Amino acid sequence: MSDVDIVVIGAGAAGIAAARRLSGCGLRVRVLEARQRVGGRAWTLPDPAGIGLDLGCGWLHSAVDNEWTALADELGFAIDTSQPAWSKPALEQGFPAARQNEFRTALDALFERLDRAGHARDDRPAADLLPKDPRWRDLLDAVSTWINGVELAQLSVHDLCRYVDTDVNWRVRAGYGSLIATAAEGLDVMLGSPVTAIDHADRALKIETTRGTFAARAAILTLPTDVLAREAIRFAPALPDKIDAAAALPLGLADKVFMRIAGAHELPIERRLYGATEGEIASFHLRPFGSDLIEVYLGGALARRLEDDDGRAMFAFAVDQFADRMGNDMRGRISFVAASAWARDPLSRGSYSHARIGMSDRRAVLAAPVDDRLFFAGEATSREDFSTAHGAYRSGTRAAEEAIAALTASRQST
Repeated sequence: MSDVDIVVIGAGAAGIAAARRLSGCGLRVRVLEARQRVGGRAWTLPDPAGIGLDLGCGWLHSAVDNEWTALADELGFAIDTSQPAWSKPALEQGFPAARQNEFRTALDALFERLDRAGHARDDRPAADLLPKDPRWRDLLDAVSTWINGVELAQLSVHDLCRYVDTDVNWRVRAGYGSLIATAAEGLDVMLGSPVTAIDHADRALKIETTRGTFAARAAILTLPTDVLAREAIRFAPALPDKIDAAAALPLGLADKVFMRIAGAHELPIERRLYGATEGEIASFHLRPFGSDLIEVYLGGALARRLEDDDGRAMFAFAVDQFADRMGNDMRGRISFVAASAWARDPLSRGSYSHARIGMSDRRAVLAAPVDDRLFFAGEATSREDFSTAHGAYRSGTRAAEEAIAALTASRQST
């Protein structure tokens, strides 16, 4: 039995932010992480080209206001502020400019309808707002999977309307995951320490792990909702409201495949290519940072269908769509580099949260403290910044502030 003041469960963006805020407060803080690495759903692989391959979060969304931007400056990470590929016209192979303009008009009109519906009293699926013209429905659905991890039929318009985005998107050249992992340096983190149960019946919490039991005055939990909903941690007494809230905020899926292409100089730098406009669709980000790489995005039901242990099914699908657009001779020039499989990862079970229809208010239920001893953080607890690493950061600092206030009040009353 090891005693600390606060245990932070999970060393992802939220847990790291919480532990950083707690450090220097005179409290004994320990972070328990089930993985053998820090970062959670932020994970960067190095590449010989000198850039980071982000298998998880990769963009500093709302970058000027994003706390990770300031930390990148503080920790010496170079930030790229160039225009994202998705903000430029896509390559015209199979998708000429005139049709791209038609699609952009349909997309803008859909977002306008979604915004109006988001302010209505009753929630509804975003698919209800799709245009009557079926031409762009598959591509509009695909865009939703890249942004939200789910198709429009599963997307709450109330939840979507609450999301705040300044439309400023930057990147960390060495990788967002590398930045988040570096921010954990100096913290007391125990890797390979999954928490299995929390007994909060008595004044002191008993936190059981595969490496022993810890006693603590408080705990901050940052588990992904799908993991919490499956009751990977047993609570005594039980916390059905938390489990139900987590189940109402499931994780969508957005996966990536990185491919290397020989003769990359023939392709434009930092451009987008749509693999199709109908049916199942992948999105290709050509030559990020001027490299010889192609970053492929697959989301929603397509990603779930293709996920396998080594990424080969996603890679084969991506090669087929790329060759269909750019020519069959491309097949022999493309090699597999890496792929994510977030739904298959038992410690995440998905990418980022969305609210079920009519359930967006469950984010506040999930975030609420229990008896001023159990505190909850993670992107899913954020009303306006869900699905982002900065939303996770803000939730972690918010939970840390709640814990500090509760422990300070407890000391003053004894």
